[in-house]
Amino acid sequence: MSSETTRSPLVLSISWGRMDVEDLGVGKDFTLYPGGGHPWDWSETGTRHSPGVQPDDIQELLSRGAKTVVLSRGMQLRLQVDPRTLTLLKERGVTVHVAETTEAVQIYNVLATAGAAVAGLFHSTC
Repeated sequence: MSSETTRSPLVLSISWGRMDVEDLGVGKDFTLYPGGGHPWDWSETGTRHSPGVQPDDIQELLSRGAKTVVLSRGMQLRLQVDPRTLTLLKERGVTVHVAETTEAVQIYNVLATAGAAVAGLFHSTC
């Protein structure tokens, strides 16, 4: 299915260290995109709170057809976003929202409900 016809899964609930995602279940951190998602394993790309979300972290989102990306910074805004990541998204013409996690979930869910080709990276702790 194409990203234009496949809705991104909704985040059903969010609390410290716990997210419940439609069709994916419960976990701590998630990678979500049109048509699906999975737990976000920071070790795959060597992500740390600083420098934060790296270009390698968003490649899958782009390959899954995201036209808008929501990046959460954690509940206490400890997770940074590497400036190279924002540059890459801008170069690709992708709209980006960077916010505290509960706000990021609200933004993402509104876009997903509206049928936008939205993806996101969500960190549910600090």
